[in-house]
Amino acid sequence: MLAEIEAMAARHFLTVLGGFTCEDEAELPAGTRSVLLLGPAEPGYWAHLRAQPEWGGVDPVDRWSRRVIGRMACDLGAKALFPFGGAPYHPFYRWALRTGRVWDSPVKLLVQAEQGLMVSFRGALALKQRVEVPVAISPCEACARPCVSACPAGALDAAGYDVPACHAFLNQPVGADCMNLGCAVRRACPVSVGYARLAEHSAYHMGTFHK
Repeated sequence: MLAEIEAMAARHFLTVLGGFTCEDEAELPAGTRSVLLLGPAEPGYWAHLRAQPEWGGVDPVDRWSRRVIGRMACDLGAKALFPFGGAPYHPFYRWALRTGRVWDSPVKLLVQAEQGLMVSFRGALALKQRVEVPVAISPCEACARPCVSACPAGALDAAGYDVPACHAFLNQPVGADCMNLGCAVRRACPVSVGYARLAEHSAYHMGTFHK
């Protein structure tokens, strides 16, 4: 069944970033036996998304995610869950750590096996069937950890994330590199370097973060 779901996701330039099995957990829909986390698949995702009817309106990425992942869920007899939409939020961070394919990085941002620190989640499928997703080894185990010292503002390191300091830096001309190309810490990850995320994709999300 995993191959079927991966093929469905690929048609929308999404991928299964990880998953876990479970039994009757209160925070999940009744009868859930597996949760699969979905996110962008590059190359191709950003160009595909910009060609969709949701593009150009309010919250186009979220609205597109609801439509596409919601349709997948209906076709599979599953429930669609999302990391947006208002409180109470689903615990995607904690769910990700259960997959064996996503880990806490040295700077506490999530790092994923194939996408590194560029990982992001568009939604999840709560399935009534048990679907096993292969686990992996954290890329941080054999890494020199350049992410720890990569932030030009000193706002994000092993000690934590100083959000006001980050925004203050981005307000300055020197912050243009992060605004236009994406967070320098995320770009420093060796796994992220090998993932084909476009700069304009990162710039869009930096713009929504730094309003």
